[in-house]
Amino acid sequence: MDRSGRKRKDEYLITDPPLKALLIFSLPMILGSLFQQIYSMADSIIVGHFVGQNALAAVGASSALTNVFICVAIGAGAGASVIVSQRFGARDYREMKQSIRTSMIFFLLLAAALGALGFVLSGPIMRTLRTPEEVIGMAVLYLRVYFAGFPFLFMYNIISSMFNALGESRIPLYFLIFSSVLNVFMDFFMVARLGMGVFGAALATLIAQGVSAVFSFALFVRAMRRYDADAAFFSGHDLKKILSFAVPTIIQQSTVSIGMLLVQSVVNRFGAEALAGFSATGRIENIVAAIFVSIGNAVSPFTAQNFGASKKDRIPKGYHAGLLLDLIAAGVACAVIEPFAREIAGLFLGSKGTAEAYRVAVDYMRWIGWFCFLLGAKVSTDGVLKGIGRMRVFMASNLCNLFIRVTVAMTMAPYLGIRFVWYAVPVGWAVNVLISCFAYRRNRRRGFE
Repeated sequence: MDRSGRKRKDEYLITDPPLKALLIFSLPMILGSLFQQIYSMADSIIVGHFVGQNALAAVGASSALTNVFICVAIGAGAGASVIVSQRFGARDYREMKQSIRTSMIFFLLLAAALGALGFVLSGPIMRTLRTPEEVIGMAVLYLRVYFAGFPFLFMYNIISSMFNALGESRIPLYFLIFSSVLNVFMDFFMVARLGMGVFGAALATLIAQGVSAVFSFALFVRAMRRYDADAAFFSGHDLKKILSFAVPTIIQQSTVSIGMLLVQSVVNRFGAEALAGFSATGRIENIVAAIFVSIGNAVSPFTAQNFGASKKDRIPKGYHAGLLLDLIAAGVACAVIEPFAREIAGLFLGSKGTAEAYRVAVDYMRWIGWFCFLLGAKVSTDGVLKGIGRMRVFMASNLCNLFIRVTVAMTMAPYLGIRFVWYAVPVGWAVNVLISCFAYRRNRRRGFE
């Protein structure tokens, strides 16, 4: 409520019916995540069609490493947004602005350091992962251009998380639409028109992310003016609190991505054809995951704001609403993937794709389609745990998921076939869900205290 007793429009997560509030909040996030995937998809589709299967494999091999760094950015933003959401729900705008400033300064410096580290280590890491010789040169070139623009990506993810923490999920969507369209246009121009290959694809992504980051930062500074409260420029105390939420999320996110690097190293042993097929379906898995992660990321601020506003009776209602949205999304995903898996793979592999590449892509895609609801249940349950600050169990359940996936891939796939790389995926999700649900029920019985 404002001073006149009327409901504020930006407090709908703590005032509107949970399903309505989550739907309004999550839809722009889902659309935004889908458009964010267009970055990677545009690179893969255009490179695969206009350069060739080896170029597609190079971009796919690069994505395993870039995901590690992206997950650090996402984890940092998600962790910091919990503090911001709780303070926003409590209407403590001075502390909220102080947390925002502190997190943005610290994480931008971290981004610059990580970008420089990624640039230097791209070659050694790709060789350690046994990237096929015919694609390693293109993969390293793509990575170095990508890491040169990493601070822009980090800045954009932090700002998006701050907007989402305040219930403003539409603004990141608008910038994602703009930057995605710009990225596709630049991809066509640099790869198809100028023939710049994977270098052109990486440069197009850098330009699109840079423009989007600068514009979103300017708009965020303007949006903060509506909260009339003096706040310190930087707070060491706030940084400790932010890191207490952000570090477990970063560790979980980056550890999962490091695990995927190890899985990627297993796939690399099967050659460039299998790598191309795996990379094609990896893009589709990312799209499906983006939908569920967006719903989970909506559940987290919903939980945090209601936790901060002492409306804890709304938390289970929001969680159940999130699971309902997950179920609907899983049904749509399965209905699309199962009958059209080969046609979807063809978007990436095109006429130059080999029979082996298509076989890997289709088998992997159809398997994931049947079990994707488990991923939705996992991220929504994790969203509640993050929102109430139960970061240890959130991290532990995700690490168990990772352990299963990596162990099966590394111990069984080399001897029993590449299918075991994806056979373990739903098993890991299921274990994650069981652990997280147990923690959720225990905290609910205690009143989320």
